[in-house]
Amino acid sequence: MYAYLPLIITLSYVVIAVVVGSLAGRGQNMNSTENWGVGSRSFNPFIAFLLMGASGVSAYTFMGSPGWAFSKGVPALYVVVYLTYMAIIAWYFGPKVWKLGKENKHLTQPGAIADRYESKALGGLTSIVTSIGVLSYAVVQTTGAAYILNVMSYGLIPTWAGVFIALGAVSIYLYKSGLKAIGLTNALQGGLMLFVSFFVGLWATNYFTGGFSFTPIFERVRQDVPEFFTLPGALGDMNATFWTTSILISFFSIWQYHWIQWMGAKSEQAIRKSARLLPIYYIVLIPMIIVGFIGIFMYPELGNPDHIAIQLAVDNMPVVIAGLLGAGTLAASMSSSEPCIHATALSYSNDILKPLLKWNEEVAGRWTRRLIFPIMLFIVAPVSIMEPASLVYILLIGYGFIAQAFPAIIGVFLWPRGTKQGAVWGIVAGFIVTVIFSFVIVHPLDIHAGIWGLLANSIVFFSISLITQPVSKGTIDRFFPEMIDELYEDEGEVSAHIK
Repeated sequence: MYAYLPLIITLSYVVIAVVVGSLAGRGQNMNSTENWGVGSRSFNPFIAFLLMGASGVSAYTFMGSPGWAFSKGVPALYVVVYLTYMAIIAWYFGPKVWKLGKENKHLTQPGAIADRYESKALGGLTSIVTSIGVLSYAVVQTTGAAYILNVMSYGLIPTWAGVFIALGAVSIYLYKSGLKAIGLTNALQGGLMLFVSFFVGLWATNYFTGGFSFTPIFERVRQDVPEFFTLPGALGDMNATFWTTSILISFFSIWQYHWIQWMGAKSEQAIRKSARLLPIYYIVLIPMIIVGFIGIFMYPELGNPDHIAIQLAVDNMPVVIAGLLGAGTLAASMSSSEPCIHATALSYSNDILKPLLKWNEEVAGRWTRRLIFPIMLFIVAPVSIMEPASLVYILLIGYGFIAQAFPAIIGVFLWPRGTKQGAVWGIVAGFIVTVIFSFVIVHPLDIHAGIWGLLANSIVFFSISLITQPVSKGTIDRFFPEMIDELYEDEGEVSAHIK
């Protein structure tokens, strides 16, 4: 019984999360897409900070990043860089998204794009393409959760059962409370992750070196395995070009669920305050990457790098600490899978099915909640059970698809001349190139496939937009009131010249 105490602690967390999340939406009509989808736009800066921070710190933070440090070395630090960039994106775009969404009653990113370009078909296309990346992230988190339960139970809980335990728990409170549940559980999970990461990192450092300084670990790596400290890393598969373009594609990826979380804030100021604090939260990565470096020497023959932190804890740490790490890692997985599934259900319902089937608000509200179950059962669970490649690499591939919305988003906020035709054909071109360069001709010239896709997308978007008619004056007036006269004056001059 004592040996299974870590598993009991981990599963106890699952029960607590279900109870807390289920109670979050009490007294509110969760068949309303406004309540279920964006939490009635009610989150204060602290909850918004934990909502955004905990969803960014996920299974790859506790498993993937130490796994990369263990198998590759410094390439793992790309995560630290791109999360900082994402905080900058949140600070700049978040308030704009919130203001635009409140004024025009947008719920999702594809919904805003459909409104801006006067094309529901474009909104549906954007939803489908970006959901590939978002659901890849959900698979990463669910696979991570299954790994945790498998290791903590000493193999008694197989991967497929771990997948259904994790998804089953998330489905209960997500169905009942929507974004409110995500906000409240992320507050709980955020505190747990901050504590666990530093506790485990410092404990492992002391166990390995006899002190709490990271310096001896770095010196040992430099002396014994220096290839872990330079690109392309110990496996030789992540040179400076691929490392840099992996960061760039992350920078250009404005996630669907981040968009929804920004709209869940109380005000523009709440988003900016939260974004300023985000880099502080992301320091949880550092001690977990240190754990990966320690594992190089303690587990040189370990088969699955993603297991390194959990394996080290189960084998060497007191059972309570190992249990807390299991709970913290499971919290990280759940806090990142739940917004992916929530955002996908909200977008599929409102941006694809609602216009296609002519649903009214009431019908759309009911089906939005129900869609989480087929998404989990027929997409996330089967792929997770297959146990695909490294957790971080799955995420890298996913970013390539999410970034294909970026040129269209530029047209929402910064470029009124963008047109429906430009956006549609840009996304189609970017999607095709990303698929080919992800799975057929993999990352040509060591440049991330998503960057190639984004380049093709941008060229097509801007070129076709310049030779097609802009949207109506009324739409431009809503999105760019200060630029409407200049735009239509320029259009008139072009038309006169052509005549």
